[in-house]
Amino acid sequence: MMELFNSALFIFEAVGYFVLMVSLLHFRHRLGLGVFLTALGVMHFMETYLAAVFYVSLPFGNVSPGSSIFFSGKLMMILMLYLQEDAATVRQPIYGLFLGNLLTVAIAWVLQLHQPLELSPGHPADVDFLKEMGWLMVWGTAILYLDSLGIILLYEKLGDFMRRRVVLRFMISGLVLLTFDQICFFSGLHYFVGVPMAAFWAGWEAKMLAVCLYSLMFAVYEYYVRRDGVAASARSISDLFGDLTFRERYNDLLERTGRDILTGVYDRSRMELEAPLMVREALRQGQYATVLIIDADHFKDVNDGFGHLQGDEVLKAIASRLGTTLRSSDRIFRFGGEEFVAVCPGTSHEEALLLAERLRWTIVTSVKTPDDASVSVSIGVATADEDGGSFTTVLSAADSRLYEAKKSGRNCVVGRSGVAKAS
Repeated sequence: MMELFNSALFIFEAVGYFVLMVSLLHFRHRLGLGVFLTALGVMHFMETYLAAVFYVSLPFGNVSPGSSIFFSGKLMMILMLYLQEDAATVRQPIYGLFLGNLLTVAIAWVLQLHQPLELSPGHPADVDFLKEMGWLMVWGTAILYLDSLGIILLYEKLGDFMRRRVVLRFMISGLVLLTFDQICFFSGLHYFVGVPMAAFWAGWEAKMLAVCLYSLMFAVYEYYVRRDGVAASARSISDLFGDLTFRERYNDLLERTGRDILTGVYDRSRMELEAPLMVREALRQGQYATVLIIDADHFKDVNDGFGHLQGDEVLKAIASRLGTTLRSSDRIFRFGGEEFVAVCPGTSHEEALLLAERLRWTIVTSVKTPDDASVSVSIGVATADEDGGSFTTVLSAADSRLYEAKKSGRNCVVGRSGVAKAS
């Protein structure tokens, strides 16, 4: 009777784990992927602890829910994460777990140097247990790394033979890799905490049962929740190791497109795509977003006096100073000709005036023409939502102030209150 009750609990725990974790994965774009990854990682100590000391009786033997349900579920969740995101995302929680477990072991060694007090009678500090569990978690995470690579590679390789049978590939990958995991991890359990060999086969059978259960729920999720299922992946094994992920290649391509060929900063088309989103997101978060228009003074004289090639060098030097002075969260765009636009989210108007003055001073003191004359810039500054609620209106206000800066003799910054600084 107890074995049947434990079996029912076994199924209940697996279903509950799957439903919760898949819900976090499914709504990751609303909740943030960090919620899913944190929930995935925070269970690691409990999984390892339960695998070491907590066993229940099932009809086919004594098994640990920590290993057969929760760790098996984690590996299947990693495969699901890969299917919906990419390999670069998958490796983040694995690396984090591995480094965190190494830190646990290191701290346990350092704590041995203390002489701990027993404030609660009968509850002494058990540093040896912490150290023992730390090494077991390091071992488990190292295996998890191999498991994760293996399950992704096997899933992709199976696509050569059964591309449309996503659920079957999911199940076979889990069966094979959790068999490998049982062999490796159980050897650690046997070595570190003395789990008897008799528990090996029962643990393996429980993991196989868990994979079948998770595969069934995966099928329900794919065909009745996501409805359109998972598109068959065309990624090859060599591509997995070469670039690891489509997303990495996409981001690299995106980073290299929309760039101004001469200066290397983003071009106007990229500005029209990204700048409105940056301003809108800053306002949504209750922050300011400031726009700066920077114009090189008397730039036509540089071209006429020294040629367009020297003029190009001046523009590149200005872009370089902008890049080193602005923050990593700011974006620089070449607006056209000798004009640049900087979008600075989370920056108030007063802060932006100081930043603009620093830009003006940096350029006038470091950028020179071939005859060693200083190159100056004029800057117009406007801020959302004080000067408008959209990028277009704020850019228009900044452009008007740039015109005022030119009328005021150039080499100056103009904000809402007029000329902020002039030399």
